Amino acid sequence: MSRDQDMTDERRHAEGMKTRREVLGDAHVDRAQARTDAFTADFQDLITRYAWGEIWSRPGLDRRTRSCITLTAMVAGGHLEELAMHVRAALRNGLTRDEIKEVLLQTAIYCGVPAANSAFAVAQRVLAEEE
Repeated sequence: MSRDQDMTDERRHAEGMKTRREVLGDAHVDRAQARTDAFTADFQDLITRYAWGEIWSRPGLDRRTRSCITLTAMVAGGHLEELAMHVRAALRNGLTRDEIKEVLLQTAIYCGVPAANSAFAVAQRVLAEEE
């Protein structure tokens, strides 16, 4: 039986919440949960089960690698609020400031200098807050 077939929605949600808390921290997840209402509950369930319970919990890549990929995706998509959250997550996942810088330098070539410029500003702010 494949991993997907073995995971019920309830188990996927529990695994996702565990991973989400480990990657993003309890405070962030608690704030997201506190803001959940009838309109956003289905979306919160979806991202918990699939983004965190299915993808981030897969054994094929370690969390450091997933963080590098996610930082790049946030820059490429121009998702700067999410980028800030994932810079914090990258630190929790063991990336150093220099490794985060290298990921952002790489994005300058493949995502564009203006996107990387904005990403560096966000990361600089987040890293200063985390010190």
